[in-house]
Amino acid sequence: MALAEAVRTNLDVGNMEEGQMHEGYVSFEDGRTWYRIEGDLRPGDAGPPPLVVLHGGPGATHDYLLPLAELAQGGRAVVFYDQFGNGRSSHFPDRGGDYWTVDLFVRELTTLLSHLGIQTRCHILGHSWGGMLAQEYALAHPAGVRSLVLSNTAASFSEIVESMDHWRVQLPEDVQETLALHESASTTDDPEYLAACQVFYHRHMCRLAEWPPEVVASLTAQANDPTVYHTMNGPSELFVTGNLQSWRTTERLAQITAPTLVLCGRYDELAPQLQDTLVQGIKGSKFIIFEDSSHMPMWEEREAYLELVNQWLTDCDSIPHPRDIEPG
Repeated sequence: MALAEAVRTNLDVGNMEEGQMHEGYVSFEDGRTWYRIEGDLRPGDAGPPPLVVLHGGPGATHDYLLPLAELAQGGRAVVFYDQFGNGRSSHFPDRGGDYWTVDLFVRELTTLLSHLGIQTRCHILGHSWGGMLAQEYALAHPAGVRSLVLSNTAASFSEIVESMDHWRVQLPEDVQETLALHESASTTDDPEYLAACQVFYHRHMCRLAEWPPEVVASLTAQANDPTVYHTMNGPSELFVTGNLQSWRTTERLAQITAPTLVLCGRYDELAPQLQDTLVQGIKGSKFIIFEDSSHMPMWEEREAYLELVNQWLTDCDSIPHPRDIEPG
């Protein structure tokens, strides 16, 4: 479905017509968060619990995850949004590391779900950085999460760096030399460095010969305002210098009680071996590898990815949730 050009800022989510797409804003602190809803977001407990989709980056946009909008065809609402500082939401290019924190994005997500009235009954799919945010939200608000899909993500940034290094040494020697040269000289904005990064990205971010327009749109938006990405991650996937370097949930994973599906690609920049920490740490979690994918199986193996996620959500819908069980 194409993006609507007109943004509805005073959306009444209780009066949505089935099969339509709606956009709106929710006020958050001194700005606003843009969101998009595919399908029928029904009030109260009517219909299957919606799926909330958390994009990566940090600093990208929701666009590259739009294949998941197809899941709304089965009657389940799918909620996308652009995180603060990104895309259609408020931008603050002058704010630094003290502002762009994990807690900020947990608060933003909490505000959005409360605004939509789904804070007690939603599934959450987080991709890459979005999967890290999903872990933090599930730890902070365990009662409202029906299930988690942790897609192409990790439990710590130290493991992410290890994974990047694992793939990096397999790049052509001239590419490795170019990367090292510009990183040591702090010239990571040089076109030569960016071209070297693209060699890595076409191997381990998206292996399709031609990247879909939605993927390009997200990466272009990130490049147009790299504030969040540069502050929290760094100048590239291969050179982590941001304030997320010390982030980890490793010791807290056992506290996640929601049914959890962990997904990654065989050639994922966040390599399959990273997922062991998540799978071993979250009791009862299920792990699937997409053998022909890297970091974007929702595009590289689209049909299989959507079928798997849809079946997971359907299966989890039938699991009694504590809030649905009457005492006695």
